[in-house]
Amino acid sequence: MAPRSRRHQVSSVQPLGPLMEGLDPEAHGERSKERYWEMFRAWLRVQVDKGMSDQPSRHFSIKDTPIETSSARYIVQQYLAATGCLKQSKRMKSMYVAGRVKVACHETDCGSGRIGARARGEQGCFVLWQKSPGMWSVELAVGDHKAVAGSNGEVVWRNLAWLGTNAARGPRRPLRRIVQGLDPNAAASMFSSAQCLGEKRVGEENCFVLKVSADRAAVAERSEGPCEVIRHVLYGYFSQRSGLLIYIEDSQLSRVQAPGSDATYWETTIGSLMEEYKQVDGVAVAHRGRSIASVIRFGDGPSDKARIRMEEEWRIEDVVFDVPGLSDEYFIPPKEIMAMAGGSGSK
Repeated sequence: MAPRSRRHQVSSVQPLGPLMEGLDPEAHGERSKERYWEMFRAWLRVQVDKGMSDQPSRHFSIKDTPIETSSARYIVQQYLAATGCLKQSKRMKSMYVAGRVKVACHETDCGSGRIGARARGEQGCFVLWQKSPGMWSVELAVGDHKAVAGSNGEVVWRNLAWLGTNAARGPRRPLRRIVQGLDPNAAASMFSSAQCLGEKRVGEENCFVLKVSADRAAVAERSEGPCEVIRHVLYGYFSQRSGLLIYIEDSQLSRVQAPGSDATYWETTIGSLMEEYKQVDGVAVAHRGRSIASVIRFGDGPSDKARIRMEEEWRIEDVVFDVPGLSDEYFIPPKEIMAMAGGSGSK
């Protein structure tokens, strides 16, 4: 691994162009910012009452933009402002993160409702490196198990004890752990084409809900052999009070049918709650959270029904932006992946 370093000034994105006319909350202090958010919430509630979610054809009068899309873009811009990214002159080039995790697993027989034995929570840790554009590497160790994954910007791969080393199919996607409050720019990019569904409460927070769905071509590329990916949807919950992203729900449905057998369906849902946002070189980073992953298998027969649920609590212990000396060579995939890619796996 590359050596640790002291913290350096973080970089950021160029500010987005204005999406709505009116008061700039960043330019007039905290009281004006709160008043501006309240005005936007009131306006959005009126649109929801008019049936925004039920009428996709409803449009803004400005540039004939769908109201769901314009609202989502505005909320994402306010998220970048709340995290401090819009105040930065440059975008960060690299990042190092170290943290600790606790993982517990449950198994349920969905047919009878019987809950199987719960595995004792295992302690572990992880180390994450990231470098623009699109390169990352993560090592996770929990109990006696270890998982390694990475991306060189072109190929995403992983190495698991029970699966070996393999490459992910379909378009390149960011690491979930990165968008769990560690890199606001990466999270904002994921919701750049989202739609606003309205409001929902998460714990004590009233949130705006944004939804983005993978298109048909992207979903089709992830299918392989007897496994067909049917849909992949991502929801983001942005606090109306702080503007921060506090909850993400990632859901994917797949259909598996081997020759001569009935089809079974697998639905995987991962919900991640982000808490304890703290400033790191001027950028708000979530330092604590909890993720719950649920895998449900169902089909025509009772024996096809089963559910596995895994819970993870995580805490960030160290974050460093713009790590000096972190080169592209650190993100080269394993030899097996490079051989499968015909040598195109290196950058």
